[in-house]
Amino acid sequence: MDWSSCTSMGLFFLLVFLSILKTGGFWNNHQRKNFPPGPRALPIIGNLHLFDLKRPYRTYLKLSKIYGPVFSVQLGLRKIVVISGYETLKEALVNQADAFAERPKIPVFEDLTKGNGIAFAHGENWKVMRRFTLTTLRDLGMGKRALEDRIVEEDRYLADTIASQEGKPFDASKIINAAVANIIVSILLGKRFDYKDSRFVRLLHLTNESVRLVGKPLVMMYNIFPHLGFLLRANKTLLQNRDEFHNYVKATFVEHLKTLDKNDQRSFIDAFLVKQQEEKSTTTRYFHTGNLLSLVSNLFTAGVETITATLNWSLLLMLKYPEIQRKVQEEIEQVIGSNPPRIKHRTQMPYTDAVIHEIQRFANILPLDLPHETAADVTLKGYFIPKGTYIIPFLTSVLRDKSQWEKPEMFYPEHFLDASGKFVRKDAFMPFSAGRRSCAGETLAKMELFLFFTSLLQRFTFQPPPGVSISDLDLSPAISFNIIPKPYKMCAVPRF
Repeated sequence: MDWSSCTSMGLFFLLVFLSILKTGGFWNNHQRKNFPPGPRALPIIGNLHLFDLKRPYRTYLKLSKIYGPVFSVQLGLRKIVVISGYETLKEALVNQADAFAERPKIPVFEDLTKGNGIAFAHGENWKVMRRFTLTTLRDLGMGKRALEDRIVEEDRYLADTIASQEGKPFDASKIINAAVANIIVSILLGKRFDYKDSRFVRLLHLTNESVRLVGKPLVMMYNIFPHLGFLLRANKTLLQNRDEFHNYVKATFVEHLKTLDKNDQRSFIDAFLVKQQEEKSTTTRYFHTGNLLSLVSNLFTAGVETITATLNWSLLLMLKYPEIQRKVQEEIEQVIGSNPPRIKHRTQMPYTDAVIHEIQRFANILPLDLPHETAADVTLKGYFIPKGTYIIPFLTSVLRDKSQWEKPEMFYPEHFLDASGKFVRKDAFMPFSAGRRSCAGETLAKMELFLFFTSLLQRFTFQPPPGVSISDLDLSPAISFNIIPKPYKMCAVPRF
């Protein structure tokens, strides 16, 4: 290569570099002075060098102690505002709900959903899909006796499967995963699967693997530098998993169409297909196949992963704190006896209710919430945040807020009990987020957690395997998009 070619190429790369700097705003002196403070950004990478890529919430925790409840970071060329602490999140997500209700376009989720569904949808499409989802879930029994009966029935299948282990050490995560999945499957598809059904096992594998991959540092790098997508095998696997899941759902709703009766809607898919037929006579087009596929995928993933993770944490914590397990079992004996647990029992069982709430607080399943975006210019705690800003509601900072919790770093059910042992609701209990983008399935999740947890502790005492002491039990989480326990084994000793 001659000298002139080298010089031309060097000039080309210099111009590209300078262009990136300019685009990233490194020379912008006109930025508003009251934009939230944060660490100084480096060219190209921003503040990436400061981050624990495997557990970014730890970095945000450190930065919040330095810069306060509203601060900014820069990842690549994108400015991000982090809001932390109960008072600040309440001000943003509840008091200024509309201004913080958008969802940013995140490369990996745009690839997976194309803006369809509910979790990562935008604008009017999100509003229509959320309204439909909430209405349909209520119509299909969320919070009602019919769905409670279904969960109680699934409790029996789960307990019988655990009993078949005969008190020997086993890993319960997969069967808990299957039991929880059957509840959302019954809503979405109108059926349940045997835990060993090959299609069911495959759907669970696709979902588990995708959630794990989305939490990988390489995927985080892709979201920051989407032009590096060609380097990411994880992204390719995520798309393949999505396609396989969607193909199963497509086959299912083709079958549902054959027997569709708008006066007898058996499932979420039926309700959507009825809406799709009704919409043919209108000019709006929200009830299309893309939205159905993403909705089912969103609800399946959210309905399976969060409850499974919470129940896995619950049993690990019962192994770690056997005296708390005993107190729950004593309350079960006093209130329920050997009858199947029911939602009506919850108000009569303040200690058990407090333990379940504390499991959710301590486990901190979704430390960063799903990201938000400002839908308008907004002022928060005296800082100006322009429209279109990427917002991270730092839920860990609320669930561990020292001003709200007596012992925030400890597992302490008394956080939810008053001096006389009555259950106390706490405003800072926000595991389902808050505001316009809060979890659509919160009512279902609370019902499942109470019924599954109570029925398991009614039937079994959970103990560490022989040779494993309580001090050996590791409460540090595995690496994933959500916070899940590392794999562990236990013994389930029948109580009767």
